[in-house]
Amino acid sequence: MEYIYAALLLHKAGKEINEDNIKKIVKAAGIQPDEAKIKALVAALEEVNIEEAISKAPTIAVGAPVAAAPAGEAAAAGGEAPAKEEEKKEDEGKKEEEAAAGLGALFGGF
Repeated sequence: MEYIYAALLLHKAGKEINEDNIKKIVKAAGIQPDEAKIKALVAALEEVNIEEAISKAPTIAVGAPVAAAPAGEAAAAGGEAPAKEEEKKEDEGKKEEEAAAGLGALFGGF
């Protein structure tokens, strides 16, 4: 992931995404660069329009989905389980929106 982050940083800064620049960023982060991974990433990104890929990327969802209780358990709870589940879903939806907004700000509002 650190190599992808480095490529995104270079893109955001308007710098060329090449092996040397990615190595510099990874080293600055205190990570020993892996030459093979960097070469593979640079080669893979040669034909990619990063701006277009970012704009078409699905919204990042943070957190795991909540599993619904089996019908028997919901009925045994006297109908309270569906209301609590709905409340949990709303809270998780807000958390996901906040997390996505934070990531969007980090990468320039995608």
